[in-house]
Amino acid sequence: MSTANLTCTETAARSAAVDLHRIRLELDVTGALDAANTGFPVTTTLEFDATTAETWADFLGEAVHEVVVNGQSRDVEWDGARIRLRGLVAHNTVVIRATGAYSRSGEGLHRFVDPVDAGVYLYTHDEPADARRFMACFEQPDMKAAITVVVTAPEGWETLSNQSPVATSTRDGAQTVEFAPTLPLSSYLTCIAAGPYARVSSEWRRDDVVVPLSVLSRASMAEHLAADEILEVTRQGLDFFAEAFDFPYPWGKYDQIFVPEYNIGAMENPGLVTFTESYLYRGAATRAQRQARANTILHEMAHMWFGDLVTMQWWDDLWLKESFADYMGSHASVAATEYTDAWVAFANRRKAWAYTQDQLPSTHPIVADIPDLEAAKLNFDGITYAKGAAVLKQLVAFVGEEAFFEGARRYFARHAYGNTTLEDLLVELELASGRDMRAWAQAWLQTTGMSTVSIERDADGDAVVVQTDPRPHRLQIGLYDLQGDTLVLRERIPVDLAEERTPVALPDADLVLLNDGDLTYAKARLDERSLSAVERGLSWIDDPLARGLIWSALWNATRDGELAVAKYLEIVVAHAPRETDSSLLGGVVLNAPSAIGHYLPESERADARRAWLDATWAALGGAAAGSDAQLIWARAFAAAAAFDDSRRLDVSTLLIGAGPQGLPMDADLRWVLLTALVATGHAGAEEITEEQLRDHTASGRTAALAAAASTPSAAVRAADWRAAWGDLTLTNDHLDATIRGFGAGGRRDLVEVFDVEYFSRIEEAWSERSIEIARRLVIGLYPETETTELVDGWLDTHPEAPAAIRRLVLEQRDHQQRAIRVREAQGVLAG
Repeated sequence: MSTANLTCTETAARSAAVDLHRIRLELDVTGALDAANTGFPVTTTLEFDATTAETWADFLGEAVHEVVVNGQSRDVEWDGARIRLRGLVAHNTVVIRATGAYSRSGEGLHRFVDPVDAGVYLYTHDEPADARRFMACFEQPDMKAAITVVVTAPEGWETLSNQSPVATSTRDGAQTVEFAPTLPLSSYLTCIAAGPYARVSSEWRRDDVVVPLSVLSRASMAEHLAADEILEVTRQGLDFFAEAFDFPYPWGKYDQIFVPEYNIGAMENPGLVTFTESYLYRGAATRAQRQARANTILHEMAHMWFGDLVTMQWWDDLWLKESFADYMGSHASVAATEYTDAWVAFANRRKAWAYTQDQLPSTHPIVADIPDLEAAKLNFDGITYAKGAAVLKQLVAFVGEEAFFEGARRYFARHAYGNTTLEDLLVELELASGRDMRAWAQAWLQTTGMSTVSIERDADGDAVVVQTDPRPHRLQIGLYDLQGDTLVLRERIPVDLAEERTPVALPDADLVLLNDGDLTYAKARLDERSLSAVERGLSWIDDPLARGLIWSALWNATRDGELAVAKYLEIVVAHAPRETDSSLLGGVVLNAPSAIGHYLPESERADARRAWLDATWAALGGAAAGSDAQLIWARAFAAAAAFDDSRRLDVSTLLIGAGPQGLPMDADLRWVLLTALVATGHAGAEEITEEQLRDHTASGRTAALAAAASTPSAAVRAADWRAAWGDLTLTNDHLDATIRGFGAGGRRDLVEVFDVEYFSRIEEAWSERSIEIARRLVIGLYPETETTELVDGWLDTHPEAPAAIRRLVLEQRDHQQRAIRVREAQGVLAG
């Protein structure tokens, strides 16, 4: 095992022997302006007590120059990941002088050059273990310390960290900014940003507390910053959480910065939250997109308490922050903002992620067994986030909202600035609710998989709710009647389930909707009569949450091979054009082409893709001018046109601005349309160059790369392949663009020649590339063959491959095997 891959066992031993107090971190990034400089000087001072004569500090960088222990220089013993610290005494001060490496992968200290104005932008991203890429540290969440950051950067730059500046000096065109010490903080929450960022400032007041607020972006993105809207949601969230948790916001200021080439949605660094620039919409944005941004803002804000104030001891309790933040993002959206329907998006989109993850061979309990950092990295998944949040929603139904929040308040008061495990939270919830939380935790947090619930009726018409993989559920059953083509709710019946079969007094109804209200985490099936009612009346159900649950049930049944893909597509084509919730519609128009590409036999895909293309064009033409639906259908049409060229003239019509009235033809939509023409052989380098001149931005540069990589030529796809594996100059975003181009248009005939080579490359990539980049290669280039023969051969002959890469490969194999199984079932389902 690489020494970079820290284990739970060894880090527990280190924290038992080392009591960390303070860190001083000094970085000099004045050299970032020169592209030839690959690294930066960094000095870390660690103050700690020890009961051992030696330990190690973690550092991934270019060089370690000096290690000073209690004033005495020591030999530098560094293996590329760990710095040996010898001669420790009871009280220690260790100074480590090193050179860190600027990142191109979004891990550690990332450097980005804006093609618009050549501005250089820096930011850090650490979770779960990349603070060691820009500082020497004890890289584990249970070793908290007060951290003082000092940054020397070009004069005139915005320079930021978790706390506010306390001293600034300038000399020879450089500025040195020292920030106030943080409250006790885990290393992965350390954050630095520097560059000519544009800033909008404000404040939040509550009683006698004043919190400075700011929102920042690259200068060239400032016109898209939407600062007023972001700040409004921020104030609403701070109002809500301060009252709900009865613990004042503890981190001083609240900066939010939107950064380029970011690997995730956002990161909860206290005092300096980082977000992907994808949340800055360059053109028109649907309500669902704005809701998603608000949800993420509130998710990260919840982390200021769940995760930052009280932090899990090790990554096996990652759910103690991510599940709660995911739940709170939706809860606070409903309680405090205009997005009172946030649970609709959660039920249809977030839970779909959880359902998919929970059916993979790598599924794990919400409270997971995490032996090392590689496993931790891969557990930022649909189980930890979305399933955990769904289970918390069931917990609120179980103990009541008042007891849930009282338990949270007790938890924060008792464990502020400390580290906790599952047991610590259960104690407080039990005290607040008076309920036995151990049985609940065993059923929901410490098991894998999900229940599937359905209705059976006997010869007398008596109903039984049947659940596979039985768990305790508190849910509602909705009864709906058809009135013409309209499905109208008659009543909701509360039901508690615990056994495999539960008799229920259930009156006759046209639609029986299990888990109406989405109180629990389970896949719900529709019986035949209910499916018939849905085919007729889905569009006319008033409640968007009920519609979302039905769309979810239909999709789950399709990907489980219980509903024919053709039937699913019929329902989509009939009812999606009438769907008024943009979040639900956005999900449906992604699922439909996925069903075609994965779950239909190859012989049926071409006709289905053409029919779907025609359906998206018709829906686009029928959508109201300037509506969310119009924009969603335009995007769906552009995506579908990459697989079928029969409407290439319509694509060209849209590109010249002669499309439907009210359709905003922004740069992002133009790129998707142009890429469709490239992928089908009707545009090329000249058109890409012309479009890039129109959109001379970072997004335009990435889109141009993806478009060029989509050219339907064996030579181009071979170049894509070589670049993905071998071009180390590709940034994380540019690697993604190359991988997208490689698979564009579903042209297996252009790429199947590389199927065997894939399996000869992945282990080497895992050992030589960062885990973030290697993960993208393993997943993005996985060959979608018609059998699992190749992957089975690799798994059989590589039993000793790292567990993390085997997990990724097994997950891809499972997706592949599911697709094969569902394709084989289509003939039976159609019959």
